[in-house]
Formats: sequence, structure tokens, C-alpha cells
Amino acid sequence: RLPCISQFRLSRRKRRKEKMKFAAILATLVGSAAAFAPSSQSVSRTALSETKGDLESLGKQLNPIVGYWDPLGLTDAAFWGKSDEFTIGWLRQAEVKHGRVAMAAFVGYCVQSNIHFPWAMTLDGTPFPSTDLSPPEQWDALPLAARIQIVLFVGFLEFYSELTPGEGVDSGLPHYTKGGKVGKYPTFDAIPHDVPFNLYDPFNFHSKMTDEQKERRLRAEINNGRLAQLGIFGFLCAQTIPGSVPLLAGVVKPYAGEVMAPFPEFM
Repeated sequence: RLPCISQFRLSRRKRRKEKMKFAAILATLVGSAAAFAPSSQSVSRTALSETKGDLESLGKQLNPIVGYWDPLGLTDAAFWGKSDEFTIGWLRQAEVKHGRVAMAAFVGYCVQSNIHFPWAMTLDGTPFPSTDLSPPEQWDALPLAARIQIVLFVGFLEFYSELTPGEGVDSGLPHYTKGGKVGKYPTFDAIPHDVPFNLYDPFNFHSKMTDEQKERRLRAEINNGRLAQLGIFGFLCAQTIPGSVPLLAGVVKPYAGEVMAPFPEFM
């Protein structure tokens, strides 16, 4: 009988330890989620919605030859039944964001096509994919866990960029569809725990720029983003549609996969 009693006690202790471990993990997750909730620190905010007239003026500054061009009439589409100002803010933010993604993609494509990282990619010593593979093939060759981590990280950045203060809360940035500054990514200053670097200007090199300088740099960024969108899609089209981009014939490797499928194994 004594061995049975001892075994029962050990089993009960094991269950108690498992409950304590689960509680600790749960507390950690809750704490991690709460860590990204903005504090009540006051931040100066100014809301200024853009109009169609502002877009016409901006179009001339971005490209004096083309100027303002909206053949589909999107600025008058009143997305989701909202105001023109809401729609314009949404479209402006979408262009800036897609331009930034395209610039990163274009530079990444060029780097991946020519440079191979010599260190191990995973803890078991697996190396990074070789430059013998094209960038889309290199993505497909990454472990599934690595691709999921990348997608989740980018998703977090997108989620955090959309966080805005509720009504009556004097912290954070107003949403870009409600008069917030287009292209401005929120800092991590309002997070309760210390975050050493912000996504934009992590070393504060541009902290003393004037508003005029910021506007000029944003216009340059928009133009560069537009060019990068053409560039990265030129690469992808040349890879998947032979002869579609004559200038890139023989420059980029053909790709038989689906460039819009991050997880082709589930297709």
C-alpha cells in the first residue's frame, strides 16, 4: 500500500507543478500583450484631413509632367460609405506603405541575387539558400517555421501601426483616415517597458528636421516607392512570364512557382 500512496503523492505533485507552469506561461503571455498597450502619457496630436485639391497640388510637385492622375476616380469613391477625406487618407497611406514595401523588396531582391550569408541560418547548422536559387526560390527553401515568423513579425508591425487612441484619450497618433499624418509610423515611446529603438529613425539622426524637410523627403519617398513598385514587379514578371520584360531577358532566373503564395506547400 505504501508504494501506491507514494505514487499518488508524486502524481499529485506533478499535476501541481504542471498547473503552476501553465499559470506562469499564461501570466507571461498576458504580461507580454499588456506590454504593448500604450500608456496614458500625453502626446501632442494635430488632425488635418487632406482634400482633392491637396492631391492635385501634390501631384504637380511629385511629377510636373503627369500631375494629378486618377483615371478610376478613386478619390470620389467614398470607400465604405465614408467621407472623401477618409478615402483620400486611406489611399495616401496605402501608396506610401506599398512604396516602402516595394523599396525593401527591390533592394532585398538585388541582395539575395548576389550575396550569400555565410553563417548558419538555423540552430542545427542549416545554411542560408544559395544564390544559385532565385529570390522566390530562396523563400520557398526557407523552413516553414522561419517563414511563419517573418509573416507574423510583419503582421505585428502592421497591427501596431493601426493602433490609435480611443475617444477622449490623449495619447498616441490620430488615424490617417481621421486627419493623422500619412506615412508616420508611431514610436514605441508610450509602451510601458523600455524599447531601445523605434522603427523609423532608430538612432535619432533626423530628429531635428523641420516640417518642410520632412515633407520634401516624403515626396521623394513616394516617387522612389512608385519606381520600386515597377522594379520589383518587373523582376517577378520577367521570372514568371517569359519575354514580358525584354530588358531583363537572361538577367533573372525563371521561376515556376507562385510568387503570391508565401506557403506553397499548402496549395
